[in-house]
Amino acid sequence: MKKEIRVAIVGVGNCASSLVQGVSYYSKGNIKEGLMHEIVGGYHISDIKFVAAFDVDKRKVGQDLSKAIFLGSNCTKKFSDVSKIGIIVKKGLVLDGIAEHMKDSFISDDKQKSVDIVKSLKEANADILICYLPVGSKEASRYYAKAALDTGVSFINAIPEFICSDKKWGNMFKKAGIPCAGDDIKSQIGATILHRVITRLIEDRGHTIENTYQLNIAGNTDFLNMKDENRIQSKRISKTNAVLSILDNKDIGIRIGPSDYIPHLKDNKVCYINIKGKQFGNIPFELDLKLSVEDSPNSAGVMTEVIRAIKVARDKKLSGPIIPICAYAFKTPPVQMRDNIARDKFDGFIN
Repeated sequence: MKKEIRVAIVGVGNCASSLVQGVSYYSKGNIKEGLMHEIVGGYHISDIKFVAAFDVDKRKVGQDLSKAIFLGSNCTKKFSDVSKIGIIVKKGLVLDGIAEHMKDSFISDDKQKSVDIVKSLKEANADILICYLPVGSKEASRYYAKAALDTGVSFINAIPEFICSDKKWGNMFKKAGIPCAGDDIKSQIGATILHRVITRLIEDRGHTIENTYQLNIAGNTDFLNMKDENRIQSKRISKTNAVLSILDNKDIGIRIGPSDYIPHLKDNKVCYINIKGKQFGNIPFELDLKLSVEDSPNSAGVMTEVIRAIKVARDKKLSGPIIPICAYAFKTPPVQMRDNIARDKFDGFIN
């Protein structure tokens, strides 16, 4: 009997599009390029099966998931055809999932009735629920986390709402006997991991960092959503702490976070990192770095690792936040580690 990892998604946006495309792409043959691990605990990407999907955009609701990932405001690059999956996107709950200025981008139809999420997860016999809601969905993300708890489904929190890293929520998943992972997915080669690695290298080589900033721009709905400063406080905290947490000297000038929405960039994210400090002899130095990358596939590659690793945790009957997975794949895990240490811990866990 073929092994399956039964995955449900809430939020069929660009990241979900890249994930679904990625599963299709890497299931077609012996393709290894772009993967951190071809096999995770005995599971290949082709073992991932999508069994449920929820969204609030009327252009996606009622459509097969294979079609919905290319509809609405989704703008990430298409890199793989996706055959009909046979899973219809169902209407989720809006709650605080749509910012006021985003009503034209996420077109919700009140005539479409929201489904019973708990019932839907049970009927789908899902192993895992991935939270791909917009940044700032504090109420909605916790609603879906509670639905996972009520159904025995593992929760993967891809957004910067502090759930798996919160002791109260972590203990709830621990007590329920359910493994979870989060918070705020860390891309394969993205702004956060580059900033972490470079600043850590500078300190390890004996230089002193005085101040640093990281500016990010893109043209996808994630960045349009984050134009509302009230919705991005957790994002700034998550990205800033991800860098500060691995430095010895935390008393530096630092500013990190989304900077602007540039529509014509679409899903291309451009990051600028600047670091100033002092070198040998107290001589000043400055580093400027620019990264340009398709944002959603960068995230989806890591998500394929997390999905399979969480299934390993379920097979082992583990519960609560799984520290090696969280530290390896997320900006705000319950326990921060240097990236090389987190990689070793993750490899040890999956092997």
